[in-house]
Formats: sequence, structure tokens, C-alpha cells
Amino acid sequence: MTNNLHRRVFEHKTHRHDGFTDQYNAIRLVYWERYDDVYKAIAREKQLKGWRREKKLRLIARFNPGWTNLAADWFENIATGRLDPSEPAPETSESGEPTQGPSTCPRIRSERRSG
Repeated sequence: MTNNLHRRVFEHKTHRHDGFTDQYNAIRLVYWERYDDVYKAIAREKQLKGWRREKKLRLIARFNPGWTNLAADWFENIATGRLDPSEPAPETSESGEPTQGPSTCPRIRSERRSG
């Protein structure tokens, strides 16, 4: 969960933090959901984490059948570092219902910093 999907994708693409995404080079954004209520977002995240892999794959395939990288054009100059990862990701909807789109929830857990 994040309050800035654009920044989070940048962090994954540049391997800024150690962990699963760095170890497995998981840098393509293929699915996201948006919640206006942080508690609903946390509940959904916990629900998804409890699912088996097959169920998660079906969910992604339903919203993104070609597994297209939804953030492919966000960082044209990633090698030069000429971008502002603090800019919010493009938004597609303002509804309060969960939609495929960037998260708008503030981060409650503190981020672990290495070093």
C-alpha cells in the first residue's frame, strides 16, 4: 500500500529497497486498486496476501489480460535520473469504490530503511 504509486514504482524500478521486488526483479506494474479509505485499503491488502497464487493470477488476468506494464511510459529518462518520482501517478477515477488506479491512501506503517 502506498500514497504515491508513481514514487513506489520508481523505487521498485531502481531497486531502492532490498526485498522481494529486488530479489525477483519485479518491476512491472500489472494491477492496482484504489481506495479513499486507508482502513479499507489495508483490509484489502491483507485479503489479497491471504490468497493463493492462482487466485491472484486470475484477478490480474481479469483486469489486464495481456499483463501489460501499466507504468511503462512513466519513466522515460530513468537512466539519467531526470524525473520527479514524487509526482502523483495519472488518475482515472475519483469514485470512492475500489477501482483500478493509483492508491490514495496514506501509508500507516513506517518504511524500513536499510543502512
